[in-house]
Amino acid sequence: MIYKHFQDIKLSALSLGCMRLPTLDGDDSKIDQEATQKMVDYAMENGVNYYDTAWGYHGGNSEIAVGKALKKHPRDKFYLASKFPGYDLNNMDKVEEIFEKQLEKCGVDYFDFYLFHNVCEMNVEQYLDPKYRIYDYLMEQKRNGRIRHLGFSAHGDLNVIRKFLEAYGKDMEFCQLQINWLDWTFQQAREKVELVREYGIPVWVMEPVRGGKLASLSEKHTAMLRELRPDESTVAWAFRFLQTIPDVVVTLSGMSNFEQLRENIEIFKENKPLNEKEISVIAKISKEMTGAKTLPCTACRYCVSHCPQGLDIPMLIDLYNEHNFTGGGFLAPMRLGTIDEEKQPSSCIACKSCEAVCPQQIKISEAMSDFSSKL
Repeated sequence: MIYKHFQDIKLSALSLGCMRLPTLDGDDSKIDQEATQKMVDYAMENGVNYYDTAWGYHGGNSEIAVGKALKKHPRDKFYLASKFPGYDLNNMDKVEEIFEKQLEKCGVDYFDFYLFHNVCEMNVEQYLDPKYRIYDYLMEQKRNGRIRHLGFSAHGDLNVIRKFLEAYGKDMEFCQLQINWLDWTFQQAREKVELVREYGIPVWVMEPVRGGKLASLSEKHTAMLRELRPDESTVAWAFRFLQTIPDVVVTLSGMSNFEQLRENIEIFKENKPLNEKEISVIAKISKEMTGAKTLPCTACRYCVSHCPQGLDIPMLIDLYNEHNFTGGGFLAPMRLGTIDEEKQPSSCIACKSCEAVCPQQIKISEAMSDFSSKL
């Protein structure tokens, strides 16, 4: 197992993410405890020492299952992470109640790592609002030793992350971001890494294979990778890309069965970062994959000055592209939930004034109509 230094400890470069544990009867809230125990035991035996869970995973049962599975192992042999569930605004005034319950569910006296969960457009103001005492309470728990290291995860855009860092950056020890070779440009992952680097904050990675999309490529794209590395799987390519980024310390992988776990552990026995040629190839594949399902907006913003509704068209197209490529998901609805009704895609009146000045000749009115119907 590859290990990375974080302050005065060594963390396994591969972490068992506990959002996609094996389940029973196809019910996400019913975790297969026996299969989970087998996976945790094998992970421990093979050097994985970081386990990431959260309040809302598996209908609230992930923390319980992970706590049970880790109970048979010495407490000083693993690092456990959980998160405050700020993705639900109803939780904002319950930080003390939730934190105490999380310790109880996991069966531990402290969390090695604890995060502000999913800092985004929807909740950043609440996270920063002192009346909820989230920051104050978590810092107090850190002083009391019940949180050893405090950080945050983020799905928000650059401006949201910057705003959070301006307020709390001096106290954040790590940042968890969605990074993979497709989102390196598609979701501005590169710029997000550069931003947290300015604060000297190391990076934890989530969604390394983009929910499985990068584990199963087309025959054409698989052949392009195999030509360069005949013995590497497409999954390995996803992890090798992350090994190329020096800021990355821990890579979380939500492994839902034993075979996935075993394969990933084998990959993380060696550090094999990509070279420049290999990076250029995956960049080409990324462009081909996103180009087939996305609009070629360059954010020149000519359209914005010609929109009688005052819509932020480049931003809406960016969300439209994400929604189309992912086939739905939570990001677009989440971000649109923070925008006034009159600035939604449904507010487009199809006057086509924007289309008259679009250098890319995008049929914006059709895109806004399609976006509205999909939402």
